[in-house]
Amino acid sequence: MRWLALILLLVGSPLTAQTPADAAAQAADRLTAARAQLEAAITARNQVSALTETVQSYEDGLVALRDGLRRVAIRVDTLQTQLDSRSVEISRLLGVLASIGDAPAPLLLLHPTGALGTARAGMMVADVTPALQIRVEELRLQLEELALLQALQETALDTLASGLEGAQAARAALSEAISDRTDLPRRFTDDPIQTALLIASTDTLDSFADGLAQTFDTGDAAPVVQPDGSLTLPVRGTLLRGFNAPDAAGISRPGVILAARPRALVTTPLAATVLFRGPLLDYGNVVILEPAQDVMFVIGGLAEVYTQVGEILPAGAPIGLLGGDAPAIDDILNETDRSGGPAASETLYLEVRDGQSPVNPATWFALDRG
Repeated sequence: MRWLALILLLVGSPLTAQTPADAAAQAADRLTAARAQLEAAITARNQVSALTETVQSYEDGLVALRDGLRRVAIRVDTLQTQLDSRSVEISRLLGVLASIGDAPAPLLLLHPTGALGTARAGMMVADVTPALQIRVEELRLQLEELALLQALQETALDTLASGLEGAQAARAALSEAISDRTDLPRRFTDDPIQTALLIASTDTLDSFADGLAQTFDTGDAAPVVQPDGSLTLPVRGTLLRGFNAPDAAGISRPGVILAARPRALVTTPLAATVLFRGPLLDYGNVVILEPAQDVMFVIGGLAEVYTQVGEILPAGAPIGLLGGDAPAIDDILNETDRSGGPAASETLYLEVRDGQSPVNPATWFALDRG
């Protein structure tokens, strides 16, 4: 897969040529490493940890490859537009070259007005020839670059397909490993009847969180952690809506909404106890974590949930997947051609509660670093 980076190194202007090459090199390295990781993770002693890293490696590699393909598509469009706009000039240039090539060599050295005209004509041709050669060379380079890029787009389909299949296989293996996991300690055992009664008696997340804190009081068992705004977000995405920012309907929530790609892996940013998991109000599937005394991380919008109530999860442990379907390869190529990158069509809600009140997640998380 190194050829991908080598070809991309040839494209673009001198100021931006390194960027697609870097993206392609990262994609090649990460996807190659992810394939090796997947094979090793199946037999790893800690399968969950190894497979979590594998899934993230696939996600990183696919993002890098998509970014490289997007930039290649932009360059192809630029070259095609330039060639189309110069079609008349190119036709004339080809006509001149064809007429010169068809004329017998002796005639090129003669002029109807005699020796003086022949000399003047020779001087004019000598002046025009370098410029003509420059034009021909520019055209040749553009056509070669266009052919290379188009070949790259076609060949990258195999790389993209392999990466998508590998990512899906890694997610499936991770789900199976989690279902077989028995090594996590439990701080308490879930009481489903009590939890159901609590859900039925509350109509807001505030009241549910308050009731949950009283129902499962872990006391001094939870660690004390000081926030510094540097935690990695639970999903690799970007900030879509900030703290208390209203949505299109004018409704504001005391949390943030993150945009991420379909089937993205969600992990816990800190070692934490699972206080709740399951559908809640209009937040979809929710996981509530307790990383520190009187602190809760409310994570909503999951399609699949891996955790169990009462488990103590290590930092970076998988807690679920976002929904959506991975786009088809043709859709990805069309998408990269039209926009600034693959659509982050799924959303995750993140709320942080300190004591009995929600606080700005920026107090804990680096929101600008997805």
